[in-house]
Amino acid sequence: QVQLVESGGGLVQAGGSLRLSCAASGRTFSSYGMGWFRQAPGKEREFVAAINWSGGSTVYAASVKGRFTISRDNAKNTVYLQMNSLKPEDTAVYFCAARQARTAQSRADVYDYWGQGTQVTVSS
Repeated sequence: QVQLVESGGGLVQAGGSLRLSCAASGRTFSSYGMGWFRQAPGKEREFVAAINWSGGSTVYAASVKGRFTISRDNAKNTVYLQMNSLKPEDTAVYFCAARQARTAQSRADVYDYWGQGTQVTVSS
């Protein structure tokens, strides 16, 4: 069983930056593909970014490409999401997810573990 705990959310003005962290329990973190998803009020959960087990391969949603960066530190069992040039439409609850496979994937249904989420609010 893997437990994921997100942190780093908050309120920021448009154009600002935030860095989200996701701390994972367990000794097999380095073998997991990891992803970030988000869900805005009244909308379905959507893919944001994913990273493979080594950090050597990443995938981004078109809406965040060039503004967000996903990374991981396997020694710290942590995955990060650096968010720059934030827009009001980035406002959502952001979730971290882990899958028992090494590759980076954008589909939510291939992830086995989910965190509770952290709120990101971007004011205009």
